[in-house]
Amino acid sequence: MRPIVKLNRKLINHKLMTISSIIILLMIGVALFAPFLAPNDPNFVDIAQKLQGPSSQFPLGTDHLGRCILSRLIFGTQTSLGTAILVMGFMMMISVPLGIFAGYVGGKVDYLFMRICDILMAFPSFLLSLALVGILGPGIFNLILAMVLVQWVYYARVIRGMVLSVKEQNFILAAKICGTPKFIIIMKHIFPAIISQVVVLVFMDIGGVILAISSLSFLGLGVQPPEAEWGMMINDSKPFFRNYPSLMLYPGMMVFIVVIAFNVFGEALKDVLDLKKG
Repeated sequence: MRPIVKLNRKLINHKLMTISSIIILLMIGVALFAPFLAPNDPNFVDIAQKLQGPSSQFPLGTDHLGRCILSRLIFGTQTSLGTAILVMGFMMMISVPLGIFAGYVGGKVDYLFMRICDILMAFPSFLLSLALVGILGPGIFNLILAMVLVQWVYYARVIRGMVLSVKEQNFILAAKICGTPKFIIIMKHIFPAIISQVVVLVFMDIGGVILAISSLSFLGLGVQPPEAEWGMMINDSKPFFRNYPSLMLYPGMMVFIVVIAFNVFGEALKDVLDLKKG
């Protein structure tokens, strides 16, 4: 009975991974080819065409400034997804080396590292990012900088925990007994042992990064006009929500779909890897 349950769970996870990966690849394709897919200039203002319904020229209608909603959604994919990938990439560039180093070396280095983590993690990450962006000023560069400076600590601490669980295993102890240099042990033994867990962590959390970027842009501290971004589009549509709810619905649905796709893919990937280990 138990193997059947595992098999069914694996099949379900495989389907979820397939569906979510298709959505993710589709969104990446939209972001990469946005200039070719957008039917209009996303930043072109035409007050005479404001708040128009769907038409052949504007498939999803226009916003309060007469800009094509579909074009802004497409370019918003490029902005939101691209920014999230940059944020996550920079955080991993900091977190992976520091987490591995602190976890493997231990001692005073690890103690100092943990105290820094405790101090920074004492504050809610979103509020700290909000405060830092407020100090640095609004803009996409400052948004990326603030999120990386605040959130790298969480990932570094998790990666340190992964290293602690790996470094006492027999193959690491054997490498130490053989006199293998620490750098070689880290690169050839520890890093390959944790890379799959790091990849799962990235996919599970990138949706949260997209949500944080949209939230900061919604508050006016992220991407600035006239650039298209989902959170900023939701903010722009607030005064027209009652009469034109689709202005808020379209970017909100984009955020929802992308965040869910990354979360489902990360969870399914984690379960599939755990099943393979079992």
